[in-house]
Amino acid sequence: MKFKRSWLAVPAVLALSLTACSSGGGDEQSASGDASASGSTAASTGIVTGNSSEPQNPLIPTNTNEVGGGKILDLIFAGLVYYDADGAAHNEMAESIDTDDNITWTITLKQGQKFSDGTEVKAHNFVDAWKAGAKNADLSAYFFSPIEGADDEGSGDLTGLNVVDDYTFTVKLKQAESDFGSRLGYSAFYPLPDSTLADPETGGENPVGNGPYMVADGGWQHNVQIDLIPNPEYTGDRTAQNGGVTLVFYTTQDAAYNDLLSDNLDVLDAVPDSAFGTFETDLDGRSVNQPAAIFQSFTIPTTLEHFGMDDEGRLRREAISYAIDRDQITETIFQGTRTPAKDFTSPVVDGYNDAIPGSEVLTYDPDKAKELWAQADAISPYDGTFTIGYNSDGGHQAWVDAVANSISNTLGITAQGNPYPDFKSLRTDVTGRTITGAFRTGWQADYPGKYNFLAPLYGTGAGSNDGDYSNADFDSLLSQAAAAPSADEASSLLDQAQEVLFKDLPAIPLWYSNVTGGYSTLVDNVEFGWNSVPLYYEITKAE
Repeated sequence: MKFKRSWLAVPAVLALSLTACSSGGGDEQSASGDASASGSTAASTGIVTGNSSEPQNPLIPTNTNEVGGGKILDLIFAGLVYYDADGAAHNEMAESIDTDDNITWTITLKQGQKFSDGTEVKAHNFVDAWKAGAKNADLSAYFFSPIEGADDEGSGDLTGLNVVDDYTFTVKLKQAESDFGSRLGYSAFYPLPDSTLADPETGGENPVGNGPYMVADGGWQHNVQIDLIPNPEYTGDRTAQNGGVTLVFYTTQDAAYNDLLSDNLDVLDAVPDSAFGTFETDLDGRSVNQPAAIFQSFTIPTTLEHFGMDDEGRLRREAISYAIDRDQITETIFQGTRTPAKDFTSPVVDGYNDAIPGSEVLTYDPDKAKELWAQADAISPYDGTFTIGYNSDGGHQAWVDAVANSISNTLGITAQGNPYPDFKSLRTDVTGRTITGAFRTGWQADYPGKYNFLAPLYGTGAGSNDGDYSNADFDSLLSQAAAAPSADEASSLLDQAQEVLFKDLPAIPLWYSNVTGGYSTLVDNVEFGWNSVPLYYEITKAE
């Protein structure tokens, strides 16, 4: 007889999951009152303001894979599980997540959970949302690739999803994957209400969610801000302890920081580089500087001339990496808020390894860089300009200029930044494959695990594989790691997969980020989570 296991996540990180006006009035007061009547009494009624960026796309969970949209989705939706500040997972919509063999998973929902429009959250709302994301080949469809019926990119008919009854559905995977349950708090796995399933265009612009907050009427002012108010239908653990959250879409981090200093912004999760040396003194006990699951890099598209996955391209990628003085840049520009990368993951996730064979390519070695570049030139001479695209609203110019200068001075080529006005315009060129050079990339973990730093970014056809990298050996090791019977075996296989990455360098690892932020004198109970995002629902603020 098989022993039935109920999946329950445990903390998966060693420590602590990357990218003003406030609203008042009748809507917020009414929502707070409704929440109070339903038993979800908030500890305060003030509107908390935070910084963010305009989402790249309409707010459909399966088609959002950037920070601006993700920050909103995590407030207005609730998944099967949620992650606490330390990265531990707790059931949210799920009553239980069970498996006998890590292949077939039975998910039972709590009854009586509702979307903000009053309709009940049922099994088909998860199943139909996931199937729609796969059918449309949405940006996060890759997360469905383990499910029967999906191709390697996660697209197709997810035949492994079946509704058993209103509150139960099953998921059949292509192979055993012991950590599948730990992924289910990511936004790709959120449910959609019937109204959005029927009309996704309207639902993306005016989202109806099931999380602790909902979008206020007319609350999404594009390129300005989005106003969220407590969702009176939400009865989960993340009950809003304030009267709402307004996320302001700043065009520069300096503007956001100045608003924080003058108490016109309540919470900031990205201090500008101009303030790295002073923010802890400026904020006098209200600053945050702690490790987070954030990895920073820049990606060189495999289609870029002279940088393909051939002998010349690999030599040039390796030379570029050796030409970057990460120690000097992190010390001079970031002043202790970044740590030079030793791998492709993060030191705050279990299984981190800073001594993977091949990782020596992350050291600064000008002579080695010149030697490799000369070998590449012997194959095909290079006379172009090496550019690194970045968004000007994200505080990236200083480090991009420093990296470009390091490359230029070492290799004797012209390297320079390629600024975009905002994150959305950069991502539009990246996802549309119209960008003509390298570009900054980073990863704020979706769920606490090493696998998440590798598969979505470098797996063949993955939704965040912006450089279109593909390596069969890497893909095979990912598959083996996902099916490994123990965390230790999976971690070892993922390190082998990183050895492949160090040979190919589809992205050039730069550094790991601390979350550097702070909060105003007007708020209390501010906590930043494992992935650098403030736990907005915990924050209290007087009216």
